[in-house]
Amino acid sequence: MSIRDYVKEDVFPLFTCPGCTHGTVINTFLRAADELKLDRDKTVIVCAIGCAGRTPTYLDFNVLRVTHGRALAFATGVKLARPDVKVIVFMGDGDALAIGGNHFIHAARRNIGITAVVLRNEIYGMTGGQYAPTTPVGAKATTAPYGMIEPSFDTCKLAASAGATYVARGDIFNLNNLYNVMKSALQHKGFALVEALTSCPIQFGRRNKVSDPAKMVQRIKNMVVTKAVAEKLSTEEQAEKFIIGEFVNTREIELTERYAKLLDINKKENEVVITMS
Repeated sequence: MSIRDYVKEDVFPLFTCPGCTHGTVINTFLRAADELKLDRDKTVIVCAIGCAGRTPTYLDFNVLRVTHGRALAFATGVKLARPDVKVIVFMGDGDALAIGGNHFIHAARRNIGITAVVLRNEIYGMTGGQYAPTTPVGAKATTAPYGMIEPSFDTCKLAASAGATYVARGDIFNLNNLYNVMKSALQHKGFALVEALTSCPIQFGRRNKVSDPAKMVQRIKNMVVTKAVAEKLSTEEQAEKFIIGEFVNTREIELTERYAKLLDINKKENEVVITMS
């Protein structure tokens, strides 16, 4: 097989705006999927509404498209019903952390075997350019015309503190790193988060005077540092950067394993009751 075998070529061209880098994340995912030889018949991709939410519909997998913010809730149901399948969720930052924030926290807490990919473009793209939980302070949006005054979420810290057993960040400039963490996340047994820093020239860039796609990619390049570089920076300097790479990679019992043990206990107890009666 090749990468092209995972794509529905008849539905192209891609719907995204010129200069959007969501397609770069999808391409990196496909490279990892091809390397791991993911079985399309035993893989379910769940997505919701929005730019990031729509991109998996171009992939030739079992794709479940659901309501905004509820992708992880539906994915949890799929994984509990079919623990044998690989479940992957693509979400935007607003989708995952605003309306879907509660689902995000508890999916991580449960350590259910889902690979969650959050595309962070710092704004609501498809739905009108409103500010998102990741919009940086001072940045403009349709709902923040004078600049954002709220601090933004650190997605990786949120996932780690909630109990995710794999947490990593990549970006659309350092593609080898994004590929490596994507591949590791897909192999992980438990809740795995990959945050991918992407760019939105139309909604974010146009309102913040960086609408040139190449300059937006350069902006991301300047925003990120590796953990090795970050260790040499002061606390104040680190606060202005996004650190890329792995942050958490541990092995804990996964939710469907706990559920299977519970079913086995109930089955044995019922067998005893039947025998005694």
